[in-house]
Amino acid sequence: LVGSAPNFPHGIADSLERISDLGAKYNIPVHVDCCLGGFLLPFMEKAGFEMDEMFDFRLRGVTSISCDTHKYGFAPKGTSVLIYRHEKLLHHQFFCQPDWMGGIYASSTLAGSRSGANIAACWATMMHFGIEGYVETTKKIIDTTRMIEKRLRAIQGIHVIGSPKLSVLAFTSSLFNIYALSSRMSKRGWSLTILQSPPAVHLCVTMNHTRANVAEEFLSDIEQVATELVEKPDNTVEGTLSLAAYLCPCLLKILRDE
Repeated sequence: LVGSAPNFPHGIADSLERISDLGAKYNIPVHVDCCLGGFLLPFMEKAGFEMDEMFDFRLRGVTSISCDTHKYGFAPKGTSVLIYRHEKLLHHQFFCQPDWMGGIYASSTLAGSRSGANIAACWATMMHFGIEGYVETTKKIIDTTRMIEKRLRAIQGIHVIGSPKLSVLAFTSSLFNIYALSSRMSKRGWSLTILQSPPAVHLCVTMNHTRANVAEEFLSDIEQVATELVEKPDNTVEGTLSLAAYLCPCLLKILRDE
């Protein structure tokens, strides 16, 4: 069984306590995909935020957790962390071929060769930030995210999807083409990730957004663009966004039919 903490598209976490209970009841391993929230969730309480649910090994059914160090751990890409509740689970990921002509071949990961440089850079990054550093970045990011969410909900035509608890805000619109908004925001220098089913976009708040006036400028621009589209709807979508706007629905239908 697998649960997200949170998922990438909408920034919403699954009910991990219920999933954990199912795993414990039926003796099924439970994996928590904490790749996005792995360096936010552990520091939420110390940063002064209340937690609705637990996500870690305090849940009796959780047997493994993954978290990406290159996201909010601020380490270089190419590193990540996989944690097991029991050492015996770790041994199931090992590969060993004792009969190879080159001798015994064994690897603890899918990749047989890894650069130690990424590992060293990851370690150095984590030592630099430390627990206090991650608590501080968590507070800044979550405070900024919640401010942006509150302001987005007040903009006519924009509908925030669900109740995100961390750093990702997904939103759509019933009054205008949300991809047109993304296209216009791109011209203003803002990068929004496009989503489908339903058509939407999301903002992943990072430390860059916590800098002085950045969030305010983003909100000012998106309010202007949303107002323009409400008053004068325009379905024009340019560049690669047009692929998502027009090709994705067709491709989905083809795949479903197949």
